[in-house]
Amino acid sequence: MNKKLIESTVSEILKRLNLDFTKVVISEEDDIIRVDIESKDPSRIIGWHGETLNAVQHIVKAIIRTQEKLDRAPFIVMDVDGYRRAQEEKVCKIAEQKADFVRRTGNRVALAPMSPYFRRIVHLHVANDANMQDLMTESAGEGDYRQIVLRLKDGVEKSGGEGGELQPVIEDKEDGGLDNLDI
Repeated sequence: MNKKLIESTVSEILKRLNLDFTKVVISEEDDIIRVDIESKDPSRIIGWHGETLNAVQHIVKAIIRTQEKLDRAPFIVMDVDGYRRAQEEKVCKIAEQKADFVRRTGNRVALAPMSPYFRRIVHLHVANDANMQDLMTESAGEGDYRQIVLRLKDGVEKSGGEGGELQPVIEDKEDGGLDNLDI
């Protein structure tokens, strides 16, 4: 992927939108192209629940796809001052917390609905974390209500404790729920 093209496209869009930034850094992680933007006023680039950041990301993907004559839009994730990474860590932490419930009860648990990007983050986290090899994930639901279901792999027994019912991750929205995840 042409990193210079991505960097210049992001810079030009931010300038035209009068969104101040100090630096744009492009990196590649697996099949993801990360665009990290440093800014003295990150909240203006992020917008309300990430709406501005998502819009700029969408425009950048469309421009790069057109200019590079790609069949599909590249997997570009834009971040401003660690905002997106913090959200990624949050969904992974919630999955880890719910893993204990699954192990203790043997019941599956449904995480709150989230975007395809964050569902992918959870699927990969569970699959690649050595401490979660007894668990598996699957997606359930449709559209905006699609969510991850975390359960024990076939043949794995629960570790003890009291039973419980299938429950969502969000129990107390004031305590940092998933309602503001935004890719």
